[in-house]
Amino acid sequence: MADNGRAVDHCKPRLGRIERTTRETDVRLSLGLDGTGRCQADSGIPFLDHMLHQLASHGLIDLEVRARGDTHIDDHHSNEDVGIALGQALAQALGDRRGIHRFGHFSAPLDEALVEVVLDCSGRPHLSYGLALTSERIGSYDTQLVREFFVAVVNNSGLTLHIRQLSGVNCHHIVEACFKAFARALRMAIGIDPRRADGIPSSKGVLEQAGAQ
Repeated sequence: MADNGRAVDHCKPRLGRIERTTRETDVRLSLGLDGTGRCQADSGIPFLDHMLHQLASHGLIDLEVRARGDTHIDDHHSNEDVGIALGQALAQALGDRRGIHRFGHFSAPLDEALVEVVLDCSGRPHLSYGLALTSERIGSYDTQLVREFFVAVVNNSGLTLHIRQLSGVNCHHIVEACFKAFARALRMAIGIDPRRADGIPSSKGVLEQAGAQ
């Protein structure tokens, strides 16, 4: 039984679905935390789609993203709103975060690049971002948008997220290693802890549900 007297069915799929429409973007995003890594990504930003595929594949998250936005101006609004929707869907799928490991840590290499990600499904949004991207663009993608994407995810999911670049020269390698490390750390954190059963992974007995809808 759960610590509030109700049983939790860990066989029930943990799903999140967000529809977000503004004057600048129209985003439809759904995810399943207990998936196999299937991904359909059409954000209007090719490099972001590539990174979303990394997140799904290495996090074993089933992810579908469709976004239309004012990319004729630049990619900023679509990039940010996909991050917002992803964070909200993650918070929705996690619910009260009952039974999860909560913490995750992974270091991912890609050739000369090595990036470490440590995260906590704490309900308290915080980002420490340490990527040193020396190129302004990866293809047509503005490298400043990497940080903006993770700001949006963190603020809407309630993650405490630390990203550290340990080595790297090629910006594509650095960013891809970051997304792979984030995916694996998240996979670890959201996994069900069999020893915790149905308990909340906090000495307070509650975790906030930032961004949940």
